Amino acid sequence: MSPVPSLKGLRTLEIASRYRSDREDVVQGFYVPALAAASTYKRAVGYFTSTSLALFARGIREFADRGGAMQLIASPCLNADDIADIDRGYDVRRIIARALLRELDAEEREALLDGLGLVGRLIAEGRLEIKLAFVEQRGRIGIYHEKIGIFRDAVGDLIAFTGSANETLGGLAANFESVEVYLGWLPGDGTRALRIEKDFDNLWSDKTANLRVVGFPEVARDRLLALAEQHPKAQVHARDDAFGPIVDVTEGPGRLGIPHGLAVRGYQRAAIEAWLGQRGRGILKMATGTGKTKTAMFAACQLAQVLSQREQPLVLLIVAPFQHLVDQWVAEVESFGVRPVAVYESSDRWMRAVEEQLAAAALGQRPVVAMVATNDSFAGERFQAVLARIRRPLLVIADEAHNLGSSAYRQALPANATYRMALSATPERWFDDEGTAALSDYFGPVVYELGLGQAIEMGALCRYRYLPRLVELTDTENELYVNLTKQIAQCLSRGLSLNDTESDSPIGHLLRRRAAILGHAEGKLPRLHADLETFRDTWFQLVYCAEGTRPVETGEPAGPSQVSQVMDLIGNRLGLSAHSYVSDTPRAQRRALLRRFSSGDDLRVLVAMRCLDEGVDIPDARVGYLLASSSNPRQFIQRRGRILRRAPGKDFAQIVDYIAVPQDGTPLNFEIERALLTRELERANEFGRLADNYETTLAALRPLKEKYHLMHL
Repeated sequence: MSPVPSLKGLRTLEIASRYRSDREDVVQGFYVPALAAASTYKRAVGYFTSTSLALFARGIREFADRGGAMQLIASPCLNADDIADIDRGYDVRRIIARALLRELDAEEREALLDGLGLVGRLIAEGRLEIKLAFVEQRGRIGIYHEKIGIFRDAVGDLIAFTGSANETLGGLAANFESVEVYLGWLPGDGTRALRIEKDFDNLWSDKTANLRVVGFPEVARDRLLALAEQHPKAQVHARDDAFGPIVDVTEGPGRLGIPHGLAVRGYQRAAIEAWLGQRGRGILKMATGTGKTKTAMFAACQLAQVLSQREQPLVLLIVAPFQHLVDQWVAEVESFGVRPVAVYESSDRWMRAVEEQLAAAALGQRPVVAMVATNDSFAGERFQAVLARIRRPLLVIADEAHNLGSSAYRQALPANATYRMALSATPERWFDDEGTAALSDYFGPVVYELGLGQAIEMGALCRYRYLPRLVELTDTENELYVNLTKQIAQCLSRGLSLNDTESDSPIGHLLRRRAAILGHAEGKLPRLHADLETFRDTWFQLVYCAEGTRPVETGEPAGPSQVSQVMDLIGNRLGLSAHSYVSDTPRAQRRALLRRFSSGDDLRVLVAMRCLDEGVDIPDARVGYLLASSSNPRQFIQRRGRILRRAPGKDFAQIVDYIAVPQDGTPLNFEIERALLTRELERANEFGRLADNYETTLAALRPLKEKYHLMHL
């Protein structure tokens, strides 16, 4: 079919010598008018996918309707299996055909059928020819990544261009792109334009050194022709055009970028600069609630940009302790423009996606590969085998990094990670100097620290009041407490230490039983009842309950769980809307509960047991009741951080802390009890020190401090 001359030739257009996204509209300023005036179009682009091909067809619809003819050269998308088969000596053409069929049969193809049918019609009518290019050098196969194009009109005028854009919506409109343009009728430009055209013609004829250019496989051509027959009248509306502003298909792998409207805070910028200043290694010790997640993503964006300038991909691995935190990270990474692979549960769910994305990155087809793994899956044999094969720049971000200092996990930290970032409000492991040292050895030193006081002062966290409640043990609890304290004294006399908290340690077992008595003290519930009455009209309340059930003497039936007692108190006796949030709560239900809680008109109180300690984002929480008796600084710092996060309309928070103590006059070893209470009061002192009502806190705790000579705390 002979091309129909355009009413306007290329020479009549006002074409600039360069188009760059920050100054000009590459699509509307260059591509659209050039296609409207051209009769032939030669184009060599980066990669061939079903998405890019369908969008390409939409982009040249009007050009083709006028009888325009096009030659297209693209690189096939080969995965790891394809490359391995080529290395084994299998026929390259057959493998390329297999790869193309895989693309045309992709799961998302249903949304692309009209576009692919149009491609088939263009091929059948002789308006479109496609060839495939790949690097073949020293027995290795690589991606053809050049991007050039040539327009000619009916009178023979020529425009050639080179640049970064692919022939798709994402390449032309969504990304930041630039093209250099050479007008064939201008001195100087004409020589360059002819040279680019000759380069293309040599490619088309397979006369370029170290490159192979082969015809489009018949089996793939037949598949497209069949699609053309199945969709003979498929129409592409103007708003779906690849050059238009609206399209329901995302082209190619994404790039990391800061979401629109999200600003980098000054302290986050300082943290990133400090980390980069240590060559991309170090620990960010930032108070819970100050935005460690976003700080890490900002740093990843910066690193990805630097690597892209070197034409290197970034492999991003985020490790988090629990599945619900992985889900939160996945949503966060997606908001920055890249869809990560969630690595947990069975490897059948994630292995193929990980392998394919890494293969695409190795071929230059994917600028960022992102994976988010639970600690357990990260340390598993199959994922460790994947990590060991990575040869591209690898950034490991460890969320709640203190968990990876355990002997079970620290051996799994990948030695081939060029860049390493640890995130934790408390990177020091409790009574585990060896694990703490291992974290520093791997990630590097603390390069940036943002304490709670500084975070409150700068407005990153909200101000708060701290309300300690001293609760005496009952007679039965007091007797159990005295017996346990005597056994602890006997362990200390044998040379054991209060710092020995291992699960199989005799003194560790006794300390946990003692903590359970304090955590489950009956007297806490009446005090909680009174406080809930005070705040009964307040939304966004959290109750942190003690773990397990109330301790009893050996042989007696187990006591009730504190969670069940609190739920009965809030729901039945006070008539307030509440729900438990515990380890048995399914993940889907957890998400629904957090949505209901944040609405501010449905669920007034969440009753938790441990599950809100690490990473869960509930910034709306205004009041927190601490029934659990924890002397572990990580746990109580995490809980305080949950309550101090900023939220719209939230300027202040309340923390109510229930501290159980033995009855006055109880016969106890003074020094031992003083040592044990020191650990309890360190938490209260830490909470009170930064509270707005510090003087009130001192007054409430003074009798206990005076009794045990702890006024220095």
